[in-house]
Amino acid sequence: MTGRVWVVGDSVTTDAMYPAFAMRLPVPEAARHVFYELRPGWTDQVRPGDIVIAGRNFGLGSSRPVAALFRELGVAALVAEEFNSLFLRNAVNHGLPALTVPGVTAAFADGDTAHLDFAHGWIENPATGTRLQGGALPALVLDILAAGGILPKLAREGYVPLPAAP
Repeated sequence: MTGRVWVVGDSVTTDAMYPAFAMRLPVPEAARHVFYELRPGWTDQVRPGDIVIAGRNFGLGSSRPVAALFRELGVAALVAEEFNSLFLRNAVNHGLPALTVPGVTAAFADGDTAHLDFAHGWIENPATGTRLQGGALPALVLDILAAGGILPKLAREGYVPLPAAP
């Protein structure tokens, strides 16, 4: 995967990603408020295929379903030095790839391009030639991501009914 990068810092909470007032809104409208205090105007700049890179403790806090908002905005992947485990599982369940790579924030700046390989667990900044190794995603996680999330995977395998067409 290749995409344009946005970098955020350490300890970004789910509250900072998905403010309480937006939780009452439909997902398309709520998505317009991601990072509204942390990075005002970011949702007007992000494009489909972009990648969010974060520091340590990304996704601390409540179990707000932030991954659905990132998907709505077209964010293709998340890479962080460390994810909150509940947030990481939420991302995978929604079909949003999330890769843990120590030291990743030092290797990228906003607007850089990143190349990612989830099966082998690395990210590369082609402008600098820096390649960092993280943890490769297990086959089961890759299968969930390829299906578009856990519910589409379970539907594909006949465990739950297919969702109704909109």
